[in-house]
Amino acid sequence: MMRQTYFIADLHLSESRPDISAAFYQFLDTHIVNKDVDALYILGDFFEVWVGDDYVTPLSTEVAARLKQVSDNGTPVFFIHGNRDFIMRDGYANKAGMTILDEQTVIDLYGTPTVILHGDEMCTQDIEYQNFRKKGRGWWWPRLMLALPLWYRRGVATKAREKSKQNQAGKSLDILDVTEDAVLDVFAKHQVTNMIHGHTHRPNVHHYNVAGTQLTRTVLGDWYSQGSYLVVTEKQQTLINEPFENTK
Repeated sequence: MMRQTYFIADLHLSESRPDISAAFYQFLDTHIVNKDVDALYILGDFFEVWVGDDYVTPLSTEVAARLKQVSDNGTPVFFIHGNRDFIMRDGYANKAGMTILDEQTVIDLYGTPTVILHGDEMCTQDIEYQNFRKKGRGWWWPRLMLALPLWYRRGVATKAREKSKQNQAGKSLDILDVTEDAVLDVFAKHQVTNMIHGHTHRPNVHHYNVAGTQLTRTVLGDWYSQGSYLVVTEKQQTLINEPFENTK
């Protein structure tokens, strides 16, 4: 059987959207569990919000159990932080059988060096967000937040989401998207020709020609109304978006 690796991002799992959780479980059962899969990569914004590994819910418990089944059956599960779940730590990752990777990680994808990332750092036109990102990914802010009571963190997260929605409503789609300069900088930094990321919710495959070198950037879609995933084999990369029913 042909070897294959799967990539997903931006599921935004939450108790208010059981249809997304159901679609995710179906995806695992159909494509991953007890299948000949080399790895599953989750490229950030897996949950709608993450206020700390100590916030245990039926949803987070069920998701961890499902992923642990995958890893226990021999398929490694890797996770890269997104802008919604960047304070997830090894406590939850261990329960889920996941390995947390660096925010930009280069993997050998069947002979093709590939950089994988969530992608929000490439949205450089959104200055306000980039300033928050710098603070959120720093050493002191996450430690401070995780030292605060859980009830307080939940309140902070709720207010942050409301503010984020307000800010995004007043910005053009171009500002919220990646910039070509930032994309090419990441390619150059890692000296690779293949990139996979999420964040922008604009599933597509982009091609660049830089000094005669062909570069490919694959953008994963969100799961608000579809199951979006990339399956890579030794021969090809295929981006699949499967609409699902009963969305809100």
